[in-house]
Formats: sequence, structure tokens, C-alpha cells
Amino acid sequence: MRRLLTRFGGLVAAAMLTVGLAQPSRAAGPAYFEFTDITRETAIVRLDDPAKIQHARALLSGATHERPHLVGRIVKRTAPYNPRWSYHYNPETVDFFDYAIEVCDATLPYVEDHLDEAGGAFLPGLVFCPWTSRLTREVPAP
Repeated sequence: MRRLLTRFGGLVAAAMLTVGLAQPSRAAGPAYFEFTDITRETAIVRLDDPAKIQHARALLSGATHERPHLVGRIVKRTAPYNPRWSYHYNPETVDFFDYAIEVCDATLPYVEDHLDEAGGAFLPGLVFCPWTSRLTREVPAP
């Protein structure tokens, strides 16, 4: 019986290793997602955290509808993966939410047009949480 369990355990370990290696590109490194807001403008967000990447993919597949909106601190400079805008989310701060306070809500173009004011009374702490944001698709790495 012990030999049978040892063999079975070895097979399970080998199967788990094979499954784990079957999708290295989906599990390793950052992932990039396009999102939009009520204006229908789009931007790209970079996610580094595997749990947040998994949540984003679950939103896109329809597996979940919880926490569909983006929140995080913006950086006031262009990112190579998001060249259209003069700002981008700091990937270390990005998360998802259902409801947020009004002070961090704005649209993509409004943030661009008032970027010099961001961090003061407008988007205090550079926290941006567009209430109408939603992911539209995963995009390839730049």
C-alpha cells in the first residue's frame, strides 16, 4: 500500500509540475490591459501582481463581476505602454473596486487636461479611481 501511495504521489507531483509549466507566459511577468471610461477613450494599465492579473482576466472572461473598476496612484509622465497619455497608473498601486469616494473620480481626458492640478485638491495623493472604468481586453506586452 505504501508503494502504491508513493507512486500515486509521484504521478500527482509530475502532473502538477507539467500543468504549472504549460502556461509560463500567463503566470510570469507583467500583464497589460486596455480600459475605458464613460468617454470611450482608452488607456493601458500594467499589472504586476499575479492575483490582480488573475482578477482582471476573470473580469474579461465574465467569471466575475466583482470589483470591476480601477484605482491606483498615477505617475505624471508617459509610460512606454501607454504613450497616448501624459500619465499612467503606478503598477505597484493598482487595484480594483466596487465603490469609491468621489474625490478620486474623473475621466481619462479630464485627468490629462488638468494633470498640473492632480495631487492637490484634484485627485489628492494622485489617487485616480474612475467610477466608469472597465477593462476591455488584454493587450500584448510592448
